[in-house]
Amino acid sequence: MLLARIVGTVVATRKDPRLVSNKLLLARPVDPRGKAEGNYLVAVDTVDAGVGETVLIVSGSSARMASGMKDCPVDAVVVGIIDHVDVQE
Repeated sequence: MLLARIVGTVVATRKDPRLVSNKLLLARPVDPRGKAEGNYLVAVDTVDAGVGETVLIVSGSSARMASGMKDCPVDAVVVGIIDHVDVQE
């Protein structure tokens, strides 16, 4: 699982028929304190997330187990919107 911030949307007028009606979001992984790290990725939205929100993303085979993603050609899916991260050191 990854923490990421939604930084934009992706519009694809032609895509696999199994992805029709799914919103695609551009996300950037962040550390627990919210600092950007890593490369951008495109994820299918299953929770109606929006730009600026911190989200929980699953990838790989776990992405295909997310709600409504069975047998879909996906590698990253937004499965939660994060309200707060509490880091204790």
